[in-house]
Amino acid sequence: MTQTATYITVCRLDDIDPETGIAALVRGEVVAVFRTVDDRIFALSNFDPFGHASVLARGILGTRGDVPFVASPLLKQPFSLETGVCLDDPSVSVATYEVDLVDGEIRVGARRVG
Repeated sequence: MTQTATYITVCRLDDIDPETGIAALVRGEVVAVFRTVDDRIFALSNFDPFGHASVLARGILGTRGDVPFVASPLLKQPFSLETGVCLDDPSVSVATYEVDLVDGEIRVGARRVG
């Protein structure tokens, strides 16, 4: 991992298969970084607030309507990859992070509270 200004490079795009995620330690927090089939990159907190475990990077990616989401591998709650809001219970959300793709490298930036 390398740090550039406010972003930290966590891996290369090719290190994540489409429709999967990885976990990365960013500024002391475990972040789930996802790559969709169309190469969009998202970053959320890895912590599942329903299952009380750091597992979202192992979740299943999908869409509901046109909203991309990750379903927790524990209790299957879907969280929007764009906003971090749980699609089944909008009162619950996870933090999201700014992401950037530069020269094939995925960089994670500031945390945005979801």
